[in-house]
Amino acid sequence: MFYDPTFILVLPALLLALYAQVKVKSTFARYLQERSYVGLTGAQVARQILNANGLHNVSVERVGGELTDHYDPRSETVRLSPQVYDGTSVAAVGVAAHEVGHAVQHARGYVPLGLRTSLFPVAAVGSQMAFPLFMLGFLFSMDVLMLVGIWFFIAALAFQLITLPVEFNASRRALAALQSGGYLTQAEVPKAKAVLSAAALTYVAAVAVAASQLIRLLFLRGQRRR
Repeated sequence: MFYDPTFILVLPALLLALYAQVKVKSTFARYLQERSYVGLTGAQVARQILNANGLHNVSVERVGGELTDHYDPRSETVRLSPQVYDGTSVAAVGVAAHEVGHAVQHARGYVPLGLRTSLFPVAAVGSQMAFPLFMLGFLFSMDVLMLVGIWFFIAALAFQLITLPVEFNASRRALAALQSGGYLTQAEVPKAKAVLSAAALTYVAAVAVAASQLIRLLFLRGQRRR
């Protein structure tokens, strides 16, 4: 936004976010090389787990990019990146099952997922508008703009916070389905868990960055008001 000494408040969280990105990519790449014993592709595993949960209406599609896997509740579609969709690795199976976990959450009315979906429009606007509004308020000593920017940022932080239980729960569902369905051996389960844990760390880091940024904005507002 602009240089000031309070940036030091955000630095530890930014370093954590950087580490999390490196961790998830390296862990995914590592277990992408290990073919699962069952040998099913991520798409096949996703389809079978969906069917086992009675979710025959949820489709499984390929999406471009790397680590772009997600579940779209609007179209009820699990979208998997090429490495996951076509892959037979432990990483591919784990990620595919995780995204199916979100589909199961949606079907079962998992409350935190509903809250996250409701918060998304406000959080999306907030993440784009918070800093510009706060900066204008700070530069021109307009407290109301700083306050609006802070509230937008709080909405974005709330979205990040509610994302944590959603992601952790999807991973728990995924690992349970993979074990009960016999898609992974006992030796492979910890490897899939390592992939999902590395991905979860990125969400924890995002919360840390957002929280530290909010503290920084509150500190700057207090300075300006004085």
